[in-house]
Amino acid sequence: MSEATTNLHRRKTLKLLGAAAASAPLLGFAANSAAVQAKTKGAEIIFSPTDPDLLNPQIHWALKLTRQELDELAALADMIIPADDKSPAASSLGAQDFINEWVSAPYPQQERDLVLVRGGIVWLNAESQRRFGQGFRQLSNQQREAICDDICYIPKAKPEHRYGARFFTKVRDLTATAYYTTTEGMADIGYIGNRPMQTFEGPSDEVLRMLKLKS
Repeated sequence: MSEATTNLHRRKTLKLLGAAAASAPLLGFAANSAAVQAKTKGAEIIFSPTDPDLLNPQIHWALKLTRQELDELAALADMIIPADDKSPAASSLGAQDFINEWVSAPYPQQERDLVLVRGGIVWLNAESQRRFGQGFRQLSNQQREAICDDICYIPKAKPEHRYGARFFTKVRDLTATAYYTTTEGMADIGYIGNRPMQTFEGPSDEVLRMLKLKS
């Protein structure tokens, strides 16, 4: 299977995840805060117990990932959602910064995810060094794909790849959530909700026929 075909299939699969992410609240996180908050890297913001300003989202905790860790996540995120002729790659929309926001949050699940993501980055670079003598960021796309193919599906991962597969699954899910809740990501899946309308003409005949409400 060609690299272009592989990327096409990967993007189609992730669009299904993205459609779900775009249509549901993101567990209290602002939908596209990754790109907005990229400028606050490492800054600790004082928490103020007020109603959230959804138009100007803020992160109320210190961001924990290092610049090197973010660069590694950016390289992996771009393998998960690479650029195509329609949409940009995941890293250009701040997927790695969203992951940083997520794993830095002071809640039990996010604290566990921080351990998984940080350990996964170490695992990924160790595996890259073992196979190809270089860190993951320095590998070619073909070499990166060889590693990703071994960790992209937990049930089929070999015992020595299970930790990497758990890490990949977490990064894949967070990358898809970050990507498909941005303006560009929503456009990529054709999501047209949350737009003001002067009038509403009702569902189209096509939709009514799908619902068997019209012949």
